[in-house]
Amino acid sequence: MATDVNKLYADLRKKMAVAHTEEELAVLDKAFNTAQEYHGDQLRRSGEPYIIHPIAVADILVDLGMDCPSLAAALLHDVVEDTPYTLEQLQADFGETVATIVDGVTKLGKVQISSRETKEEQQAENVRKMLLAMSKDIRVIIVKLADRLHNMRTLEFVDPQKQRDKALETLEIFAPISHRLGIRSVKEELEDRAIRFLDPVAYVSIEENLKNSSRSGNDFIESTKSKILERVQKTVPSAQISGRIKSVHGIYRKMYMQGKQFDEIYDIYAVRIIVDTVIDCYNCLGIIHDMYRPLPGRFKDYISTPKPNMYQSLHTTVIGKEGVPFEVQIRTWEMHRTAEFGIAAHWKYKLGMSGGKNKFDERLQWIRQMLEAQQEAGDAREIVSSIKTDLIPDEVFVYTPKGDVINIPQGSTVIDFAYAIHSAVGNKMMGAKVDGRIVPLDYVVKTGEICEILTSSQPGKGPSRDWLNIAKSSQARSKIRSWFKRERREENIIEGRAEIEREFKRNYIRLTEEDEEKFIKKLAERQRLDSIDDFYAAIGFGGISVNRLMPYIKDEYHKNYDRSREEQRQKQVKTAPRKTNSDGVTVEGIDNCLIKFSRCCNPLPGDPIIGFITRGHGVSIHKQDCTNVPKDIKNCAEPARWINAYWNKNVKEEYKATVTLTCLSRIGLMADVSMQVANMRVNITDINTRDTKDGRCILSITVKVGGIEHLKNLIAKIEKVDGVLSVER
Repeated sequence: MATDVNKLYADLRKKMAVAHTEEELAVLDKAFNTAQEYHGDQLRRSGEPYIIHPIAVADILVDLGMDCPSLAAALLHDVVEDTPYTLEQLQADFGETVATIVDGVTKLGKVQISSRETKEEQQAENVRKMLLAMSKDIRVIIVKLADRLHNMRTLEFVDPQKQRDKALETLEIFAPISHRLGIRSVKEELEDRAIRFLDPVAYVSIEENLKNSSRSGNDFIESTKSKILERVQKTVPSAQISGRIKSVHGIYRKMYMQGKQFDEIYDIYAVRIIVDTVIDCYNCLGIIHDMYRPLPGRFKDYISTPKPNMYQSLHTTVIGKEGVPFEVQIRTWEMHRTAEFGIAAHWKYKLGMSGGKNKFDERLQWIRQMLEAQQEAGDAREIVSSIKTDLIPDEVFVYTPKGDVINIPQGSTVIDFAYAIHSAVGNKMMGAKVDGRIVPLDYVVKTGEICEILTSSQPGKGPSRDWLNIAKSSQARSKIRSWFKRERREENIIEGRAEIEREFKRNYIRLTEEDEEKFIKKLAERQRLDSIDDFYAAIGFGGISVNRLMPYIKDEYHKNYDRSREEQRQKQVKTAPRKTNSDGVTVEGIDNCLIKFSRCCNPLPGDPIIGFITRGHGVSIHKQDCTNVPKDIKNCAEPARWINAYWNKNVKEEYKATVTLTCLSRIGLMADVSMQVANMRVNITDINTRDTKDGRCILSITVKVGGIEHLKNLIAKIEKVDGVLSVER
């Protein structure tokens, strides 16, 4: 086995010798020997020597063209965490730069969390650490991406649940980061490997489709390349042409997220033309459009309007005599290097990107912006949601009246556009025009539109709190919160206190003045805030969402401040055998009684329930936290009529439940919601809607579900519908 390890490193060393000096190779040899010595007999879950993993990570980084400190850090990235070798020793042996990268990678994989933190909070803490590490040295995250890529390649050796967790995290966090850094090969492989574990049936189906069409597809690509090369070389002799078939994840997104069939995807096949100059790019575009018929709406000019990750290329989809649509990408060699290696091209081509260090710093500006946005967002789920939104590859390009191009996330409103121009423009915004006509503030802008922001000259004019629910990008929401935080602290405290009181009242949380102060103080500390006023202010300016805190608040309240009801119920537990009724509910001590479910709370399987013996109508079943259930049963008017009830283990009936949706009013909203419900094979028994004064609408839907978990899954699906702001049971 040792021979195999030495051979692996020897092969890696040959690759490193191509771009690194003898002095650098000596450092890398020392790093390998140190890692091999300290990892010793450690094994991976696959049974292989652990040292194989650092070698594989370094090999990935060699292909990306990373520098000597990055490769040394890759070979050493686990020694500090998994062996007695300390960070101080590492710094003494390899210098501060290598130690900083190793320390950053180690911290990313070792997040200290409390037992009460949710998954969202754990993930938010991971994201915070990633962004902080990236802001200090971008090589930290590049090494971490290589580490994650090799772990994904060997994911079959861990248990199924961990496979799904790692795959989901990879798809939601690591793949978008690699996309934002422009490292295409890493992004595509991470996505494909994640889908393999998250949706294995779909993955196999797409692979089969690709396999069935690969032979004819390869023949088609080779034939097309020859025809294009013959024509293009007459005008651009230096042009080089290659072809490719779309990645599994790219096809998955269109098939399962956009509802397309495999044969409806027009860019499964692609041809890439690489030339020397920008003028050559546009000349080649003219030749392609002369040879083939371009499909309307399928041309994108990323040369004049680069993507946020600095990607540049011309994209056009055309169709030939064979009737097969395919994409053509046209770019220069410098654009190609950036497209393939992204930020790693800075090292691979020795600062060869135009603009040098200033251009490099500009490409990392988004990291600082996201860190600033996080400082304003106190809610964990808000942070993670913002990261996912801002890192997704879909964006739109909108023009100012002066012709400047502003790129913002797909689905952004005119509010996002205003804040993307400048904070002052957003704060003074009073309306917007798109292509010359007035539009509402929730108007979603589209690529190619000309947007003009109408501002107020009135001193003290600022944004509305409602804008936090309309803005799509974390950048806009962060700037809105900053304004309220800076300009309206006293107002925020009053607003935040009022909102807490409303939510406490709505959820029947009753506390003494002394207990309430302790309770709120504890909530403030949990949000890392110094005082109760800071907590109220954070709610007031939108940094903390009370709705998202309520599950935790109710849990803590019932656990620490509402013991009496549970104690009384425990005393009332009878020794009589439990008897089962046909309605899916067991009522303690009563057999064959009429069961009815109360309309005031509509209990579902999974909800804690209690029964009330009615006069002549059997037992009425309520949720234990229903408003009609006394808080102190022992001292209520008729305590004997309240009786313990339980759901049967194998409930098969369907029960009615009503959910209330707060939405942005738009055409087709009800149809989209109904379609999402129908896709879950859930029956709608009642639906109604009403408009509110602020341009929104309230949609109430009654559905038949099998239990609380079924309803939660349905709510999660409905929340994804465009325009749905919140869903409450």
